[in-house]
Amino acid sequence: MSTTLALSTTLNRLHTPLQIQPKLSHSSTPSYLNLRHSLKPQLIVKAQQTRKLDPETKSQDGIAIDYVKTLASFKSRYNFIRVIEVSRRSDHPFAGSRLLLLDGPGNIHSISYLFKSLTSTYFDVFAILPPILPLGPLGILGFGAGSAARLILEMYPNGVIHGFEIDPDVVSVGREFFGLAKLEKKYDDRLFVYVGNALNARVENGYSGFLVDLFGKGCLIPELQDPGTWEMLKKRLRKGGKIMVNVGGSCVEPEDSRRDGRVIMEETLKAMYEVFPGEVYVMSLGNGKYDDSSIAFVGEMPNLELWRNALPKSLKLYVDMWKPYSSV
Repeated sequence: MSTTLALSTTLNRLHTPLQIQPKLSHSSTPSYLNLRHSLKPQLIVKAQQTRKLDPETKSQDGIAIDYVKTLASFKSRYNFIRVIEVSRRSDHPFAGSRLLLLDGPGNIHSISYLFKSLTSTYFDVFAILPPILPLGPLGILGFGAGSAARLILEMYPNGVIHGFEIDPDVVSVGREFFGLAKLEKKYDDRLFVYVGNALNARVENGYSGFLVDLFGKGCLIPELQDPGTWEMLKKRLRKGGKIMVNVGGSCVEPEDSRRDGRVIMEETLKAMYEVFPGEVYVMSLGNGKYDDSSIAFVGEMPNLELWRNALPKSLKLYVDMWKPYSSV
């Protein structure tokens, strides 16, 4: 298996739902916390169905309930918020992490590790954008608990971030459980977090770029399927500015079972292509049509060799994973 394919299994996991099974008695088969992909997943048959894992079978999708601790669980105005912690003793890619779950299906929106910065998720892909941007602040639309911001602030000493999150309770959870308060204090001249509609983000002279990670009710917000939204964001970029977007895919489970994550992804890409013809590229993070998840890059593609050389060794491979998008 190539390095890219090996990484894609984990990269594909964020914005996919987690389901906690109740713990059974000692005489029963131990239950698991299943990380399941939604809507025609590769490992789980269909949305709303949960596959029970054999306790003797090692699977990247199964976390024994004994290794999971719930730190917070409550409803806010915008979300059903859960924070869980996965024990370092767990034999799972998320071992030693804290996860922010939002929406009814429990889609994962943020991740942090105590002893490492890289996440082996799409947040690492987001972190390759700054070296090819013009000078100026980077806007993160859909800030969550600050996973992308942390990586960028630690890797790029001159990076300035404006983060926008509509749910104040998500920001509060980020500060309490994901180290956001310490991050804001450490980078008080480089990190600015705003509570409100991310699509209202604007700054004098424009942003150098945008990271767009806007989900609601388990799927991409409908505004992203409107070319007018992308036209508006284009006008708020500086010359040479670029955008990266988490466009989801079949692995994302909307709360409304009538909606399909892959269809929403395709509608979003078409809307982007209308405004940026010939300047939309896609990176697939899944291993097939049943577990696809993608990141989009919007803007003129830079010299790949120069881009690669500007990145830390651990991120260089992502430069070569982009493919031109065709609206046909």
